[in-house]
Amino acid sequence: MKNSLLLPFALGLAALVGCSKHTSTSTASAADAVAQVQQVHAAFAKSSNLSDPASFADAARGLIAKPTGQIKGENGAVIWDFETFKFVAGDAPPTVNPSLWRQALLNNQVGLFKVNDHIWQVRGFDLANLTLIEGKTGWIVVDALTARETSAAAMAFARQHLGNKPVTALVFTHSHIDHFGGALGVIEAGEAAERKVPIVAPVGFMEEATSENILMSTAMVRRADYMYGNPLQRNAKGLIDTGLGKAVAYGRVGILEPTLLVDKPVQEVVLDGVRFVFHNVPGSEAPSEFVFALPDLKAFGGAEMMSQTLHNLYTIRGAKVRDALKWAAYLNDSLSWLGDAEVVFNQHHWPVWGKDRIHEFVTKQRDTYKFIHDQTVRMINAGLTGPEVAESLKLPKALQDYMNVRGYYGTVRHNAKAVYQYYMGWYDANPANLDHLPPVEAGKRYVELAGGPDKALASAQRAFDVGDYRWSAEVLKHVVYADSSNAPARELLARSFDQLGYLAEAATWRNAYLVGAQELRNGPPKQGMSKEMMLDMLTHTPIERFLEAMAANLNADKAGDTRLKINLVFTDVQESHVLTLDNAVLHHHKAAPASDANATLSLTKAFFLKMVIGSAGAKDLLLSKETKIDGSTLDLGKFFSLLDKPTGTFPIVTR
Repeated sequence: MKNSLLLPFALGLAALVGCSKHTSTSTASAADAVAQVQQVHAAFAKSSNLSDPASFADAARGLIAKPTGQIKGENGAVIWDFETFKFVAGDAPPTVNPSLWRQALLNNQVGLFKVNDHIWQVRGFDLANLTLIEGKTGWIVVDALTARETSAAAMAFARQHLGNKPVTALVFTHSHIDHFGGALGVIEAGEAAERKVPIVAPVGFMEEATSENILMSTAMVRRADYMYGNPLQRNAKGLIDTGLGKAVAYGRVGILEPTLLVDKPVQEVVLDGVRFVFHNVPGSEAPSEFVFALPDLKAFGGAEMMSQTLHNLYTIRGAKVRDALKWAAYLNDSLSWLGDAEVVFNQHHWPVWGKDRIHEFVTKQRDTYKFIHDQTVRMINAGLTGPEVAESLKLPKALQDYMNVRGYYGTVRHNAKAVYQYYMGWYDANPANLDHLPPVEAGKRYVELAGGPDKALASAQRAFDVGDYRWSAEVLKHVVYADSSNAPARELLARSFDQLGYLAEAATWRNAYLVGAQELRNGPPKQGMSKEMMLDMLTHTPIERFLEAMAANLNADKAGDTRLKINLVFTDVQESHVLTLDNAVLHHHKAAPASDANATLSLTKAFFLKMVIGSAGAKDLLLSKETKIDGSTLDLGKFFSLLDKPTGTFPIVTR
């Protein structure tokens, strides 16, 4: 088999994983906050009570020790820096909404904290919290952060202060990667298997965890850079927070397959002598999620169904829309699930102590989601569209003044649109919007309608000068789409994004605006991250997930009327799949190799994953003892040449 035929195969496999990490290559600086923005901030601070002493006391309560220095990967790369957010102190700078600055200060409470006599949390080592519950013989760990490096550092830091006990159980509260990606930093797979350590998760966990991070990873991770602000510098004009935590750690991502699935609505399990009462809450914050009561410890773990912010019914990185009514119902049920709990701890932010304050905390969260749902539906039935609902919907004063449901992560505006989308979809029933022109074509025609780019730019400048940044951005969006080389339009759009970012109370909106501004000035990222950091997770991912992604990467134009049948035989896991291409659609099913296949490729899953992450190429495939090809090498090469290879570097604010 010649290398020229193997190369498309290698590229095809590499297309299966599209995660990307981008580091800032900023060469142009963000603008200062203009006078209008500073005036808005001053008025906001004067009209709102942002002191919130109770939350600040809770965020600092139980501190045992603070970490210093950096967490580094095996290659010396910095995964986490405990000094990078030290600038978040004192009064809000002009470039940050004062309410968001409050949240950033609260999330800056980093370290090991005692929750009660048998529960501790490590906070500020990653986006989420790592919770330690003391069992009879060791540590029950709840959630494992995003990366092996940060979870290992969190465990080492906790053991330094609490004692070097073994891990006796690992609990995954839900299927989002910032809660399981660091599993192998908590306990290695071999040790977990040898000691038969329970790995507990809600039903559907593996399916949801692996499908989201394989099938849509390229687009989601690219958009996550906007939401979480990873390309931004850490300063008052850049990343200060995410609303949910300080930032996302980018290190080695893994997973451990659960040994115990909680598959009943309510299920009691004893882990290392500690009684857990799990309550499944699928379709709330995650498709697969549970919360749990610890009756004997008088504590309740709210996972991510509860948090110290308004959460997302729709996440702007892109994901399935969440059910607001179901979420509110689960929170309502939680009021009875709490029992005699004297503390509620969650997997982001800080706990809430005291029965009265816990009741208020859960009730206000419940009522916020229910209010957004009910009032959005009321307005839909009155004929309003999603944007119209978002523009007019305001929380009642009792909820608006409760700081722990402020929109630092989700917002009332985009959550209202999520409710509209959940019930009504993308179409607003106006036939003019049934078949929109695509952005570039629409941009060209809007610019022509405005009398040319100079007149459009002048109109946008007038809007900018009076502080109407939403409109200047709307006008300039069309100018830049029509001609992405228009430098004055790009810069004014970037300046509009700067000011919108500085005004935003939501960290996610701020980050999106500021990353957009940076991309207008410096262009999209030049390359994605090394896929090797996903290898630990991919090892435990079912082969079907890769084949689903392979089908989604098929280039239908190239495929045309091509008909092919390929056998993939994975010799080390005793698994075979038949891939059939017809009608420009790729199907796959687990079955014995088909006798009429054009080609059969036998290989180990381990080698397959090397091809996926790019550490093995065409030459390796040719020479490896882990591979064997029967049938037509020409057809096999052609088959894999039909797969696109997404780079995860596509432009967003330009085309």
